[in-house]
Amino acid sequence: MASSSGVRIVVLLGCTWLPAGPALARVGEAEVRAGPRGDPCFTIAPREERPGVLDFGAIVVADGVHPVWKLVLPKERTFPLTASTCVPYGGHSPALPRTASAPLVPGRVYTLRIEARPGGHVHAAASYEARFCLAQRRGGAVVRQLHSGEHDAAAAKNGVACD
Repeated sequence: MASSSGVRIVVLLGCTWLPAGPALARVGEAEVRAGPRGDPCFTIAPREERPGVLDFGAIVVADGVHPVWKLVLPKERTFPLTASTCVPYGGHSPALPRTASAPLVPGRVYTLRIEARPGGHVHAAASYEARFCLAQRRGGAVVRQLHSGEHDAAAAKNGVACD
């Protein structure tokens, strides 16, 4: 039987092999909603908002492996990362640099990743992610966010079908 001090030494040595802080950076929850023109716009979930300086760094929308839109904000044109600020797909805003975007296809599931620029808040996430789709309806396509752990079949069953 090992002594309690021997066990403490083994535990402490084991902790020294753990990766440093940035490698364990937390991924927060992004939010996808319909913008003023009905197109998707992207932000962070309200519960992810933190006091202090944390800015948008980049936004990537992908259809699995391939990016369909990417926006990297220059440091001089960035803005605070808050739940009330929503960046439209394609950057269709006078305050944002316009970047090429592929058309979004109704029924296809997309992933969103928002990269944050480091700030002074220790518990802020380094990035925020979400999945979404455009569901085809009589009046056109409707933005639907798929929540964590929700598979496409379960989403259809719960009334958020993407087709």
